[in-house]
Amino acid sequence: MRGKYLISKPDWDQYLYEIITGYDVYAPLLTEKNQDYHFIQKDNVSQIVYNTPKPTTPLKTFFLPVKENVVIEKKQARSRIIMGIPSCDLAGLGILDEIYLAEPYFDIVYQKNRDNTLLIGTDCFEILEHCHCTSYGINPYPEKYHDISLALVDEEVYLTVQSEKGETFLKKTDHNGFTREISDKEFEKVLEKRKKIKLQLDDKNKHLPEYSKTTELVKNAKRDIWEKYAKNCVSCGACAAICPTCTCFLLVDRPGFEKVRQLDACQYPAFMRIAAGEDPLAQRHIRFRNRYLCKYLWKPEKYGSTACTGCGRCIEACIGNINKNELFIELTT
Repeated sequence: MRGKYLISKPDWDQYLYEIITGYDVYAPLLTEKNQDYHFIQKDNVSQIVYNTPKPTTPLKTFFLPVKENVVIEKKQARSRIIMGIPSCDLAGLGILDEIYLAEPYFDIVYQKNRDNTLLIGTDCFEILEHCHCTSYGINPYPEKYHDISLALVDEEVYLTVQSEKGETFLKKTDHNGFTREISDKEFEKVLEKRKKIKLQLDDKNKHLPEYSKTTELVKNAKRDIWEKYAKNCVSCGACAAICPTCTCFLLVDRPGFEKVRQLDACQYPAFMRIAAGEDPLAQRHIRFRNRYLCKYLWKPEKYGSTACTGCGRCIEACIGNINKNELFIELTT
């Protein structure tokens, strides 16, 4: 396992032409200034974006759609491949697996989606303004929760097999011998770029507290700072919708024996309203604080995976321009 392979970029494109006849392939494309996952066909293979953070849509959407009927048995879909997944999203998948693949809340719909998908993670060789994965112990290159990792360096594609599924896939699909196995020495180009980008991230976010320290800061923060940052919150829920680890949902019963799982968010008014109108999260600053407690205190207490992966999407999506990292830095002063 964990064999390393090399393939030229032109051969890689040809390889993808062959793969898409048997698989549904999704990969990041750049449209105007927006990078996001798109369905890949022969006419857009050459437009795939490599090693550039990060798709607007989090990986979780492939496994937990915004709205999904979880009762009606669906036809078996074609196997799919998701390419270009950054490490922050793969880390987010770790906590989703803990939630949905463990008893007593095992989710067969989620499992089918996972089993039907091959994940190709990608190194990040650039940094966006709000990237801070290394602050939370996550490296800017794939390490877990994927089948194959990919890095494009000097018009050569480096593939690292990370699972039995990935190994079986390469053996099954590389009919023309496009890939050749390489030594650790030949892989050093990738390692050098990894080291460089990690140092850049560490330096960029050197004032941001690490994960366990943030847990203590959030736990002990006083009401005034929550009120200060929540005053610009419009309760739109964008932060939760775009987060790779937020998983709250509603189950809605509909006619025709439909049970629809629909995305929900703790930032919505009435998220926790119960009988007689009681609502422990009625006040906006309390709802605001609730999300931070979930990310940095409650989920870490229950699960082994990190509940914030440092992708920065919540900062980028916030209509009120709330920057959680500024909040944490203020708490340290």
